[in-house]
Amino acid sequence: MKPLLNKKILIATVGLALVGYAVWSSNSSPETPATPKAAAASVENDTLHFAANAPQLTFLQIKTVEAFPEPLVESLNARIAYDDNHTARVYSPIAGRVTKIAAETAKQVNAGDELLQLDSPDFSQATADSAKADADLLRKKLAYERAQALYETQGMARKDVELAEADLRQAEAESERAKARLKNLYAHSETRDGHFVLRAPISGVISERQVNAGSEVRPDAPNPLFVIADLQHLWVLVDLPERQLSQIKVGQLISVEVDAYPDETFSGRVAIISETLDPVTRRVQVRCEVDNKHRKLKPEMFARVTPVADADSTLPRVPNSALFTQGLYSFLFVELSPGVLQRRRVSLDFQGRDYTYVREGLRPGEKVVTTGALLLNSELAESD
Repeated sequence: MKPLLNKKILIATVGLALVGYAVWSSNSSPETPATPKAAAASVENDTLHFAANAPQLTFLQIKTVEAFPEPLVESLNARIAYDDNHTARVYSPIAGRVTKIAAETAKQVNAGDELLQLDSPDFSQATADSAKADADLLRKKLAYERAQALYETQGMARKDVELAEADLRQAEAESERAKARLKNLYAHSETRDGHFVLRAPISGVISERQVNAGSEVRPDAPNPLFVIADLQHLWVLVDLPERQLSQIKVGQLISVEVDAYPDETFSGRVAIISETLDPVTRRVQVRCEVDNKHRKLKPEMFARVTPVADADSTLPRVPNSALFTQGLYSFLFVELSPGVLQRRRVSLDFQGRDYTYVREGLRPGEKVVTTGALLLNSELAESD
């Protein structure tokens, strides 16, 4: 009997302890406040009216609609390239060792500015040949003048005068050859301490430099020492699919977009359409000229090119995320005022991968919901 009694006492003690712990926990733990329920929006003629601090508004992204030129086809992948008509790839016309670099990358230079100096035996030989030719020309010119004077006084035979004249003509030809050689080396201005000075052939920005002080250079080097370009003029190269060839023509306007400036477009024109197709890709290369007066575009950027019908013909453009469909029609939400959002039916013109152009139902300058349109539509449906 005694073990049974002890067991009952133990069970009663444990039960009292558990009850006491539960009472202490309920008294000591703070009460969890009730989560406030989002206030429902009022609805009037497909328009939602939210309070100024409604939590539903925090899930929305709203953007002002902008107008863009009306596209003819979907955007084409392209890349930015140097305009070869405004670009110079500078090589050294003579072999030598670089003793000084006078120009750095991204520096603006004018035609004739110094780029580098070379210590070149070939250049020294060319300058010596030119000086020797000038001296020989002067000597033979004086000899011819003396021969003429003697011939007039019958102190020299005519054949000797003719020989002196022939020597003079040879000296003139040699002098012109030596000067042409120096001109070919761009050494038409003074040299620096006998060193050859490589100068910029055009004005522009040094976009590439592939030479250092102490480097040995030669005329047949595979890569240019400098690339100088007028970056206000660039090319956009497009590999056009064969099926879209009939929709592009020379002189047509284009709109260029790059990832670096997602909300900005650059205008240009189609300059050249290749006469042949690439046999592998079945594409035609199209060269476009783009105005880069603010120098935002950079060579080798990837771009998207959209042929447009007319620069004066523009349409509102919205992200595809702003649109949703009901039945056969497309809709979006327009912000009439803060917290007031209207569902509106729109007529679409051209729909691309990321953006859609709206033909009717929307005006540039209006604000549309770009993220959260489906949530608003469900809110509208629940209130019906």
